[in-house]
Amino acid sequence: MHTTMLTILTHLLEALIGFSAGLAVGAGYVAFITILGIVPRLIQLSKTEMFLPIYTACILVGSLFGTYLSFTSVVWNNSVFFIAIWGLLQGIFNGMLAAALAEVLNVFPILYKRIGIEKYLLWLLMAIVFGKIAGSLFQWLYFVKH
Repeated sequence: MHTTMLTILTHLLEALIGFSAGLAVGAGYVAFITILGIVPRLIQLSKTEMFLPIYTACILVGSLFGTYLSFTSVVWNNSVFFIAIWGLLQGIFNGMLAAALAEVLNVFPILYKRIGIEKYLLWLLMAIVFGKIAGSLFQWLYFVKH
């Protein structure tokens, strides 16, 4: 009886530690997204303030669904079309996150001004975008498909 109670207390302590760690990581993620200002910037650029509740719901549902997929062994047998759209949406999010971080830090304008290539800014940004797309496609087609 004593070992059963000790096991139960151990499991409760593990659950409490796991929940606390999850809250800490989640709070850090939300703070990071908030500081970068991705959602307000998107709303401002697209002039879609009326969809703010939908943006909020999508972020919440997406985070919960991603957490669910991370902690379960659910296997989806979907078409290549669905997987391509899923990958595209994840790529858009990651690209916007990287762009927001670069914008906050003003990395590109300062770098281009210092090395004197301001007039090629658009070409260099497009090279980064297309390089990222080509690298992602290569990795997916070569390593994932084989």
